Amino acid sequence: MTIATLEDLYIDQLQDIYSANKQSLAATKKLHEKATSDALKTALKNGVDGIGEGIEQVGKLIKSHDAEPTGEFCKGMEGLVKEVKAHALEADISDKDVLDASIITQYQRMTHYGLAGYGTVVAFAKRLGLNDDAKVLQTCLDNTYSGDRTMTEIATGEVNKAAA
Repeated sequence: MTIATLEDLYIDQLQDIYSANKQSLAATKKLHEKATSDALKTALKNGVDGIGEGIEQVGKLIKSHDAEPTGEFCKGMEGLVKEVKAHALEADISDKDVLDASIITQYQRMTHYGLAGYGTVVAFAKRLGLNDDAKVLQTCLDNTYSGDRTMTEIATGEVNKAAA
């Protein structure tokens, strides 16, 4: 896709988020299986649900602009998922609490990529006068922030203390 206008860039970035979400969804499901803290398992399950909702909403927006959701492959998330594998899923971490702390670390790194992406497309949608798009994307952004805050609360409330 040639990017000549802000709308072209907007669609490109929506496709990037769609790809990133698909990759992070698969990784988050695996993190959920590996987590041991009940609060963390619940938060990761909620994360899976939220990412799935984001995929659905972003996919609809892309199609509403006569584009295909699969038009872009997110190399940034690909790298983050490799880090998830190396530092949580396949890591040799014998202490379950330290493993949970690492899972939170890796999940939040993926989440922060999503925050940057959603923040960008919300701004683009507003500038382009796509107010309905902006509302949908703002909800996705707010939900992503909420999930990130929940992970911080779990880390600082129980997991990091137990890991120390």
